[in-house]
Amino acid sequence: MFEFLKRLFTRTPPPTQPLAPESLATAQLSTAPLSFRTVGASALQVAHAQSVGRVRDHNEDSLLAITCSFEGVNRIPSFGLYIVTDGMGGHNMGEKASSVAARSIAHDIVKNIYFSLLSENNDGDDRPPLQEIMVNAMVGANQSVTKAVGEGGTTGTVAMVFNDQLIIGHVGDSRAYIIASSGLEQLTRDHSLVRRLQELGQITEAEAAVHPQRNVLYRAIGQGDGLEVDTQTLQLSPGMKVLLCSDGLWGLVGDSQMLDIINSSSTLQIACDRLVEAANIAGGPDNITAILIEYNL
Repeated sequence: MFEFLKRLFTRTPPPTQPLAPESLATAQLSTAPLSFRTVGASALQVAHAQSVGRVRDHNEDSLLAITCSFEGVNRIPSFGLYIVTDGMGGHNMGEKASSVAARSIAHDIVKNIYFSLLSENNDGDDRPPLQEIMVNAMVGANQSVTKAVGEGGTTGTVAMVFNDQLIIGHVGDSRAYIIASSGLEQLTRDHSLVRRLQELGQITEAEAAVHPQRNVLYRAIGQGDGLEVDTQTLQLSPGMKVLLCSDGLWGLVGDSQMLDIINSSSTLQIACDRLVEAANIAGGPDNITAILIEYNL
């Protein structure tokens, strides 16, 4: 059984020698960050950055960032949807899996939440709970990836903002963090073999960082029926930030360094660029993706 899981859920290890110089790629449907706040401006400011890294020759990460605002009669609540997916599987299956998953999740959530808000006759009373919509969208993505890709799989970390509510959906080992005045806190739990061994007290954090099975996941999108999705809901306060990232960032840049970069940067975009740069300076053995969201009512 372990060998079966290892074959399905293990990302292709990075080559030991650099194959290509650093290159950047960003997803579509994104909103440029604002460097100032005016009356009527969006409550959400967003930035993102992505790099193939210094070793890999192609990108298996996908990111998607959607921020929606409507001011006028019958004001619509602030809405944002932000997704990081990190694919796995040989022969370009990983990049396809991550793309299919991100698109599928976004399609279902936007259709079931924001499109319904645009209807003049819909007050949202008949809408399912937001966490239920999140779970259904990720389960749907699991089916889409299984059908479209076959043996490929992907992580999926999703942040949805609705007014001052933050709803997190998570599968795999991409991560979501909250940054507040108290510091940086990891919101998601890695669904990896080494993290599970750490939780059982069988290995230390230092041992996990160099463990030969550190790329093995026991839960991923596109790897069979019955997907279990972790969800949680938090209330945002003005000034709070949310960071979504793939393991190409957090695996090389520690929490304290990430917090220092974010707090010392004059804009969200500069912070994202510096986070990606830090991972590349540390070796860049994997694709790197970062999305920063700041809430200001």
